[in-house]
Amino acid sequence: MENQDNAKQEFNITVYTENQIGLLNRIAIIFTRRKINIDSLNTSPSEIESIHRFNIVITESEEVVRKLTRQIEKQVEVLKVYYHTNADVIWQELALYKVSTDVIAERVSVERLLRENGARVVVLRKDYTVFETTGHREETDNLISILQPYGLIEFVRSARVAIIKDSEGFNSKLREFERLEPGEDVIENEYLNQGQKVFTM
Repeated sequence: MENQDNAKQEFNITVYTENQIGLLNRIAIIFTRRKINIDSLNTSPSEIESIHRFNIVITESEEVVRKLTRQIEKQVEVLKVYYHTNADVIWQELALYKVSTDVIAERVSVERLLRENGARVVVLRKDYTVFETTGHREETDNLISILQPYGLIEFVRSARVAIIKDSEGFNSKLREFERLEPGEDVIENEYLNQGQKVFTM
């Protein structure tokens, strides 16, 4: 039987960073050098002002993901990295579908289509209609297969956004660390590296 650490599955890697030019490129190189494909990559502001949050999805073994997170944390601007399975996060993707308004109006019960797929109309024009759905990959893929016979003109899906289920967030960890290790500027790796015991999720 294959070792749990070596079994490949989807992992969500959450990276808290300072917002620095060139950091995304340096993080991407860490994956490229190991020939690891990134399935999804999202960057956004976090719950802490001036701190950014990356959500990276890869399909790999836990052993590989553990090594990757350690490597990412070595980047000077990276404050902390966590990794979780899909079961440990709440996640969604946004998808947009563009179809001919005439075809949809003639051949489909649009109300039923929207209701059964949790979709909504975001643009309705004479020549085309754009639908939007949010959900897991299977849900957004389902609407592709439904709309394909009606001449799906365009489709796009966003990167995954994910919230960690069992955590109080990085903000509370930062406040706790500041209480234990007061300093002029706690958002520095030299401080954070001393506080590994605090920064666990």
